[in-house]
Amino acid sequence: MSDTEQTPVAPEETAAVASAAPEPRIIQTDDGAIDGLVKCPSCGATEIGLNIATGKLRCAYCRHEWLTESAGDAFGINGDIGLLSGTVIGSGSMDVQPSTDVVQTFKCSGCGAEVVVDTAHSMQARCHWCRNTLSVNQQIANGAVPDVVLPFSLTKEAAIDKITGFVKKRMYFAHPKFKAEFNPENVLGVYLPYMIVDVNAQASLRGEGEHETRRYTVKRGDDTETRYDADRYRVERTFDLHVNDLTVESSTERLDRGLHNTNNIINAIMPFDVENSVRYDANFLAGFTSERRDSDVGDLTPMVTLQSKDIARYSANDTLGFYDRGVRWDDEQLTIVGQRWVAAYLPVWLYSYKEDKGNGKGLLHYVAVNGRTGETMGSVPLNQRKLLAVSAVVEVIGIVLAIIIMVIGG
Repeated sequence: MSDTEQTPVAPEETAAVASAAPEPRIIQTDDGAIDGLVKCPSCGATEIGLNIATGKLRCAYCRHEWLTESAGDAFGINGDIGLLSGTVIGSGSMDVQPSTDVVQTFKCSGCGAEVVVDTAHSMQARCHWCRNTLSVNQQIANGAVPDVVLPFSLTKEAAIDKITGFVKKRMYFAHPKFKAEFNPENVLGVYLPYMIVDVNAQASLRGEGEHETRRYTVKRGDDTETRYDADRYRVERTFDLHVNDLTVESSTERLDRGLHNTNNIINAIMPFDVENSVRYDANFLAGFTSERRDSDVGDLTPMVTLQSKDIARYSANDTLGFYDRGVRWDDEQLTIVGQRWVAAYLPVWLYSYKEDKGNGKGLLHYVAVNGRTGETMGSVPLNQRKLLAVSAVVEVIGIVLAIIIMVIGG
């Protein structure tokens, strides 16, 4: 017996696949962006930063605040994912050119002096003569300027409370040196690089499913055994898949899943409300640090495809209620009809602590807080002796209880 469910593909979508150009279509996301002096529209000052309470940019002199255009409105990317065809990327998502210098020199339009900005560590610098702030807003090929930014909405004070609460719950087994040196005031706000991806795909899953028809027990000696009868079906699911705002890290260091890394910690504080991202403006980064993107679309495509397949399997679950014994997929196919990539900076509060191993090396521990939702995850260095002692006590208690149960049962 077989069970097949198929959604016909519209002719225009098929044609779109066949005619899709091999080269991606570029959305120029830094049109009108200005490097150098970005002035307050009210008083002309360059002391501009994010007001976390309102999500707006605020002038430090006249206190004027203004909204920045949302990413969807700025780039027209709020449309139906089902209409996506081929590959569309924001200009801030284009391949990183290794030869591009991270140190950029700009002429201050206030006084004419040359000002150096190290884009590996900051997107702004202050002119040493006129004291005006210069910003890097036009995209450069070193991955330092994304398409969009999701501003912080969680204050530093709130992040400190989150970190303190997280660590206090783990203090009993924490290393004594960490207890003595723990200082959540050292938390740092950082914008981490991500790619936000929309995927229009066609998924095809084929496998076997079982439906239970009878359950009964049989006697085997002094014991009974439960058995069941089931019908086996050939199951197929073919459907359109629209993945909205899939978020993947675009830093090689964060993608490294070695034991020394905290990739799992950063992933554990997701998701971000990336639909509230705004057009990139370096002033959102004032007072925070940032990491440059160093992974390209081609590097991240296998991960996006893999995660899209996971989503396809999950999406099919709602149609599999009949198969109460489960379904095993033997063949999975995902055809990408269209995809859209946007480079983004997403906000994270980080508290870090380096555990000294006494050999010149140390393990770096993090507590990370989502700068939007407050979701918190991390690790603290453990007091191994205390942990082993407690484990030994628990094991002894378990053995004693087991002996008592055996004696009573005997």
